[in-house]
Order: sequence, then structure tokens, then C-alpha cells
Amino acid sequence: MELIFKVALIFSFNLSYAENAPQATAKWTLKDAIAAPESAYFEPSSGFIFISNISGEGTVKDGEGWIQKASTDGRAVTKQWVSGLNAPKGMRAHQGVLWVTDIDTLVAIDIKTAKILKKISKPEAKFLNDVAISHSGEVFVSDTLGRKIYRLKNDKFEIFFKGAETESPNGLLVLGNKLIVAAWGLAADDWSTAVPGHLYAIDLNSKAKTLITKEPLGNLDGLEIRSNGNYLVSDWSKGRVFEISPNGKVITILDIGEKGAADIGYISASDALIVPRMASSKIDFYKLSELVSNTK
Repeated sequence: MELIFKVALIFSFNLSYAENAPQATAKWTLKDAIAAPESAYFEPSSGFIFISNISGEGTVKDGEGWIQKASTDGRAVTKQWVSGLNAPKGMRAHQGVLWVTDIDTLVAIDIKTAKILKKISKPEAKFLNDVAISHSGEVFVSDTLGRKIYRLKNDKFEIFFKGAETESPNGLLVLGNKLIVAAWGLAADDWSTAVPGHLYAIDLNSKAKTLITKEPLGNLDGLEIRSNGNYLVSDWSKGRVFEISPNGKVITILDIGEKGAADIGYISASDALIVPRMASSKIDFYKLSELVSNTK
């Protein structure tokens, strides 16, 4: 299989499926011009959903990746809004600029014009994955296989957090003076893990790490904050989405029935969840109130 997580699809992971994991029917599904979608990000200022499509191999610079612009009712507005990327993954916007990871490069795109403003490379990076941005515009990037979190300073990458303590960081989110991290679990080059990852926080000043989930949770991917203050976290390997309280209580709110629940998006105004399904090459949209009502 020529997708980003080829090996992960055939691995047997340590955590088993819970019998009561809820399933639900999506309000809409987008398949048009979708190929191995890694991230779905709702950009509030423009009102559009941006979807990163890997298309080819997730670590190969083949120019086959693109970003689609979609509406919140599931229409492909611009099928290849920005094309010619390699394997675009996590996204986040600040002041009209969409920042996107692309293997070992961070790409800045003007949202109004769809023009690439600049590309900032880190050749030694192994797998740049997600992006988080503070209110002041400070950019953080996870390198999952490199076991690092970078901070951008003067358009250069500096190491913010590194080593086994990162647990192979994936999803990122800046919340106040903390960087919230959804970890895959220390990953080998084939993405296998002996111990799954936690959801945890890093103090932006002291860099002290605090576990949010006290026990290992899963091969975590996407991360958003719900309007009620809980975290929304996807588990790529289990194909699930969790809602996690600030004190670490975990509820499974969705099971898509297959691996590949990637970097989820969230629309606070409608309390809606957007789930990229990498294995099926489609995007699903759910109302969270309905998902939660299905949860025991």
C-alpha cells in the first residue's frame, strides 16, 4: 500500500477495542478529489475546511500531494486549492496564513490568494506532522519519528522538546501557557509501539511535562479543544475519537470501524467533528451532540 502508514495498517496493537464503542452515521461524507487525507482543518476566518491529501507515499518528495478547500456542507469548493506539495499533513492558520507540514518542510500559504509565501526546511527532520500556533503567532511543529517538537524562531527551527519523553509527538495544540500533545507512543521506523501514547501538557516556560491521561491511551493523532473545554483526540490505529476532560477522564465518542482516523477538525459554532479517514480516502462530518448521546 502506497500510503503514509503502510505498515501500520497490518500491525496488531496492544490495546483492544472496547465492546461498547459507539458508531454513528455521518451527516455528510466527502470523497471527491480526496486521496489519503491526513488532516481536515476548519479555518474560522474564511469559513472553509482545508484538507491535506498525501495521495502518493507519505515520506517521498513526489509532488503528488495537494490541499483541497471544502465547504462546511461537504462540497469540494476547490479540489486542488494548492497542488504540487509532497505529502502535506497537519495544518493551522494565523493572521491569514495557513501553515502546513510537508515531510521535512513547513509551508506558509496565503489563504486569500492560495499562493505559497515561503517554505522553511529542516533537512534532518524525519517526519514533520502537526502544527500548533499561539495567539502571539509562535509556531510549534511535531516530528513524530524524530521524537522532537520544534519551535519556529526567525523562520528557523529550534528544538523545544525532545527525546523519549516526547513519546513520539503527533497532534499539537497551544492552550494558554501550555502546549498540549497527543502522542503516538514511542514509535519505531515501522510505526510499531511497545507502549501507546498519552495526552499530556508541556509548560511553555518551564517545559515541565504533565500527563493528562494517567494511563497510556493509544496511537494518538488529531487534537482539538471542544467548546465545553474537553479535548477531542483521534486514535489512528483503533479508528476512534475520544473526548477527554482536563482531569483525564476518557470517553470514546466514535468508532469508524477501521484504522486511519487521522488529524481531526472541529467547528465550534456548530459543535461539529470532521474526521479524515486515510484508509478509505474520505472525509466524514458528525454533530457531536449526536455522538455523545450515543455514548454510555
